[in-house]
Amino acid sequence: MSEAVSLAEAVEALADRFRSMPQSRLLGAVPGHPSRAAAALALARWLALAAQAAEGVATGGDGPAGPPREFPDAGAFAAGDQLAVAGHDLAAALAALPAQTPVPLPEPLGGPATAPAVLARALAEVAATAALCG
Repeated sequence: MSEAVSLAEAVEALADRFRSMPQSRLLGAVPGHPSRAAAALALARWLALAAQAAEGVATGGDGPAGPPREFPDAGAFAAGDQLAVAGHDLAAALAALPAQTPVPLPEPLGGPATAPAVLARALAEVAATAALCG
């Protein structure tokens, strides 16, 4: 699924914004989160869970291998890097899937969806976080 490149680019741009934010801005509260860094971590966790589901399908399974693994809170200054890792993992997993492959997203992420729907949702989540933390 070649459209996954757009996700990698969007995530990298947002990750770069977080990497360049001063501490005061990273720690500043935004609606729904105690800080911008926490909002980035929440997005990284969303992307990571989606990547785990997509990777499980890409490797021949029918979902994630094993229980979901959650990104730890590595601190405000790691938020951009965590976001980049999770986003690139999801983009790579989606790129390996045929277009209409079902991805068994966990219910907290919206439940099962096709690979293009997962990509669209991920892009929307990245855009929402970018607007929230602008």
